[in-house]
Amino acid sequence: MTMPARYALPTFAVAIALAASAAAADAPAPDKVIASINLAKSFATRTPWRFVTTQGRDVNIEIVDPRDMQPGEIKLCLTNDSGKTCQADFHHALSIGGEVNLYSDPHFLDKAEIVYPREGGRPFLLLQISSLPSGDGDSINGTRMLKYGRASDRFIDAYRHLTGHNNNQEIRYMASGPLRGAIISAEPTGNAPFGYWITVNRAGPAATYHPVLRYRSATRYDDGNPLRVIDSEMPAIQQRLGLWRPGRPLPLPPGACAKPQLRKMELWCS
Repeated sequence: MTMPARYALPTFAVAIALAASAAAADAPAPDKVIASINLAKSFATRTPWRFVTTQGRDVNIEIVDPRDMQPGEIKLCLTNDSGKTCQADFHHALSIGGEVNLYSDPHFLDKAEIVYPREGGRPFLLLQISSLPSGDGDSINGTRMLKYGRASDRFIDAYRHLTGHNNNQEIRYMASGPLRGAIISAEPTGNAPFGYWITVNRAGPAATYHPVLRYRSATRYDDGNPLRVIDSEMPAIQQRLGLWRPGRPLPLPPGACAKPQLRKMELWCS
């Protein structure tokens, strides 16, 4: 005996519900918001600008360990229409020379904050991002400072630079002290004696950063000094900029520094 169709409908409806539930379970989770900064008040913007970063689900790149999961790709968005559109120049934000590869897009948001290089001065949006690690632990690190252009109602790069990681490279924004507002980079030289190019950038009258100092460091690669390169070079940096001279207290790094001393203009803490 065939069951009337009116009694088969509930079974069919249950099947559809179960299938929909299974599909929902298999669907990828939506990207997670990991940063959201209201820019409108601090920058006095003409339209309601906001910086939002979302991160996708973890990925397995199978470079170091097939079981190793890495954080998902992050998407940076400057928006003034609640995320409907984003300022487009974050696409492949870590691409070097236009090459697009596994390391061209950020997977880590290291810093996102509004900073004021000068007390009572105009604000900037400071962003620091980095790529997936390579097999030897290296990565591409990017630093950007964005200023607001009121006439265009857009955020514009005031500073933008990429560097690596494995050779003690660093790009540091100076939040306080005599170098407040400066951006200092330390990057390895390409020839012996292997040291670092130290570059100090400051914001000019147009609120765009430009180099005011560049020199070859006294610090040598793998010389045994545990200080970060910018810290070991700080006396030399400040002396070259007229902010410190021998005989004054040494400019020391944060934290403890036992027995600070200069060795050929390189700061040591032991």
